[in-house]
Amino acid sequence: MRLFLPVSLCLAGAVGLVPGAGPAFAQGEPECAGGGRDFPLTTRIRGGPRSYEAGGGFGTWYLDLTNTTRRTCSGVHPVVVLVDEKRALKPEQPRLEFFEGNGTRPHPVRLETTDEDELVGAFDDGFPGFTVGPGRTVTVKVRLAVTSDAVPNEITVNAAVVQRHDDDGDWIGESNAYRFGIDADPVPPEPTPEPEPGREPHPDGPASVAPGAGVPFADELADTGLGPAGGALAAATAVFLATLGALLVARRRR
Repeated sequence: MRLFLPVSLCLAGAVGLVPGAGPAFAQGEPECAGGGRDFPLTTRIRGGPRSYEAGGGFGTWYLDLTNTTRRTCSGVHPVVVLVDEKRALKPEQPRLEFFEGNGTRPHPVRLETTDEDELVGAFDDGFPGFTVGPGRTVTVKVRLAVTSDAVPNEITVNAAVVQRHDDDGDWIGESNAYRFGIDADPVPPEPTPEPEPGREPHPDGPASVAPGAGVPFADELADTGLGPAGGALAAATAVFLATLGALLVARRRR
């Protein structure tokens, strides 16, 4: 299905708002289509944690792309849609990354806000896309963390799958829903009481602590943050999102 067809239906189908919504081929089937009206790729999100701690570490999940046809699907780019219950999640708060093949270098996913206060992002920081052979499954490793300023919330993630063709693309798959919660901000460790004035530290305590001084908590605090984001996103991400903008930022028509 070409992306210039009714894009609001495409996006609605991607987030599960139109039960049973499927592709409506009009300008010719996708190159990897095997005929019929079903999506050529069966797409499934699995393995993710049920909750994330705001300000905590990464949780890992997987996106399975299964080619049900006899033709190779190349140039495949998942597009994720995050819908939060409170409509309070900001694009910079989820840190979403994916891995290509067996690679160890994460690819960042840039998230954009739609007119409905959803977050949408394409798996494309300049790489050519995934290739899924006939009858084969490609599993994409994905990891997600949430910054400490995110409020407690309930999130639903779905993935639409696009086969890119230069300046447009075909909608060739959609996933199940992955739901998880964001917990409250982690509680910092309680400070150790300072020694009373004039009283020396207990012999069994740290000998380096002088009266009136607290105990540093560097070891505990080192694990509470996400760390640096790891560099700016490639300009190709913005280009891809622009060319597929009709899908990514279309307002749903109910």
